[in-house]
Amino acid sequence: MTLLCVPLVAKTVEQMMADMAAAKARGADLVEIRLDHLSDFEPRRDLHLLVGDRPLPVLVTYRPKWEGGEYEGDDKQRFEALCLAMELGAEYVDVELKVADDFVRLISEKKPDNFKLIISSHNYQSTPSSEELSSLVARIQAAGADIVKIATTAVDIVDVTRMFQVIVHCHVPMIGLVMGERGLISRLLCPKFGGYLTFGTLGVGKESAPGQPTISDLLNVYNIRQIGADTKIFGIVGKPVGHSKSPVLLNAAFKSVGLDAVYVPLLVDDLVNFLNAYSSTDFAGFSCTIPHKEAAVGCCDKVDPIAKSIGAVNTIIRRPSDGKLIGYNTDYVGAISAIEDGIRGSQGVGKETVSPLAGKVFVIIGAGGAGKALAYGAKEKGAKVVIANRTYERARELANLIGGHALTLAELETFHPEDGMILANTTSIGMQPNVNETPISKLALGSYSVVFDAVYTPKATRLLREAEESGATVVSGLEMFIRQAMGQFELFTNLTAPENLMRDTAMRYT
Repeated sequence: MTLLCVPLVAKTVEQMMADMAAAKARGADLVEIRLDHLSDFEPRRDLHLLVGDRPLPVLVTYRPKWEGGEYEGDDKQRFEALCLAMELGAEYVDVELKVADDFVRLISEKKPDNFKLIISSHNYQSTPSSEELSSLVARIQAAGADIVKIATTAVDIVDVTRMFQVIVHCHVPMIGLVMGERGLISRLLCPKFGGYLTFGTLGVGKESAPGQPTISDLLNVYNIRQIGADTKIFGIVGKPVGHSKSPVLLNAAFKSVGLDAVYVPLLVDDLVNFLNAYSSTDFAGFSCTIPHKEAAVGCCDKVDPIAKSIGAVNTIIRRPSDGKLIGYNTDYVGAISAIEDGIRGSQGVGKETVSPLAGKVFVIIGAGGAGKALAYGAKEKGAKVVIANRTYERARELANLIGGHALTLAELETFHPEDGMILANTTSIGMQPNVNETPISKLALGSYSVVFDAVYTPKATRLLREAEESGATVVSGLEMFIRQAMGQFELFTNLTAPENLMRDTAMRYT
């Protein structure tokens, strides 16, 4: 079982001990005591407190500046502190490969039976080749490690595949982590590939290395205790992706139906490279968001006819039988049904055979994947579609495709052929952290009776607030998000989506 380790990086012993108690309460298996972070460290005084009366097993690290830590003194004092920690009963000590030979000689006669030496190597620039990583593992083993630890940096998410490969083939316990947001899955999927431990922080700002998730997210969002060798992996592919609530929603849904699967964020720069690298059927399906929805069409072996007509894929399934990639689009149903229900709700009418969009001028801001999905859906419902985009050529291209009209964003400010129009923003304008931005002025919003924003973080965007103040019915992107996610869940699992649970989860986390 992969252990959950909370790094303790407090400046005082008192705070470190309080954090140790908090780590135990939150479900950690052990803590890493980062001695180099203490502002006034006195080994004999402080280690008796930190190690002597520990509520959890401890890993003691005294990381020097030259290996990414805070300690700037000589190795003699550092080694003395680490030896004392071992003598006081610390279960693990971490020492750097560069000085491992010296430290191993120092403890050779004193090493307790239940003690494990971690020998580590950190690369803060990149992730070496598989051959170089394997060679590094061999060097660390030869130096006398009970546990091998290698931490590298992800320049691209593809780098993580090399770390997974090395962990799987390592013959001794190994901690293999890839730092940074692109390396996050190395931390989340440790139990799948056999990593000895992974780090989870007590909260934001308490990380000991870039890209560490919180222990709360590891346990409660990613259900890491349930991940094993047979767990299927799904995820959201995008750039950016850190804002997405899809992992919260889909993992809760998977858990509710007892599915052995996990859903993770995947910060992807190049979709083709990503899909080629993660080609195992264990990577069973993906949600696609900005900017990969259009590129996804060309990456799939087969595309659903509706997704092909839209020209955008937001869901990819890897067929278990042959590994072929099948593309779908759940955006258009999610968005259009949310807008229709919003209009019906404001008018106090039930579902009719004729769509409330029929005959209406439907203005879409954005000509990307989501814009294409809404344009297709609105046209299907009988609306008169207008595409406004920062780049006019892209607006005209989409308008020609669906038989609509094209505008620039500047022209949108004075566009007013009739009252009671519908507006849909499908761009990321107004999304966190740029919450003060809006794609259209408040003055221009007076022409619209209904305004929809695909952005759902924050739930109440500036566009929606100003639209409501202008008297329009507003429809949150959260509705589209929930509905398209339900469609994705059904494609991923062939099961009916647990709507109430997914809706409640989405409301709670946004």
